[in-house]
Amino acid sequence: MKTKMITLCVNGKDHRFEAPVNRTLLQALRDDLRLTETKYGCGTGECGGCTVLVDGKDSICSCLTLAVEAEGRHITTVGGMTRNGELHPIQVAFIEEGAIQCGYCTPGMIMKTASILANNPTPSEEEIRTGLEGNICRCTGYEKIVQAVQRASQMLDTSQNQKTGGLGT
Repeated sequence: MKTKMITLCVNGKDHRFEAPVNRTLLQALRDDLRLTETKYGCGTGECGGCTVLVDGKDSICSCLTLAVEAEGRHITTVGGMTRNGELHPIQVAFIEEGAIQCGYCTPGMIMKTASILANNPTPSEEEIRTGLEGNICRCTGYEKIVQAVQRASQMLDTSQNQKTGGLGT
């Protein structure tokens, strides 16, 4: 099997290791870097359990992306959302709205939410539902997840306004 030395920047830290060229980003995260918060679900990009954030804005299914393709990109897992021991407002919103049940889909849902809000800070309910497509939750019926995204949008808007003196920029 052909291998290649790659460097992945995950959650703000560079990790250099040798990996088979056909290793998926999901395998590299879980097996090589031991970052198991990114979940293996279907392995075919249908469930969204393996969703990670790329370059702070775009969500991808890490089971469909080769690790070598992620070199030079900034990858964020749900574990990288926490700062200085404090949960990110998206994580807080999911807890406060009861959007976490069994928790298996939660990492992917949170990362998809981060992407939705990075691209549209105030999405409508329809935009949220469209944005969450491809992330399957078997427990919640999505109502609480949509509410969590709406709450996160409000929380992020409030924290941004506090930082800028209410100007929102």
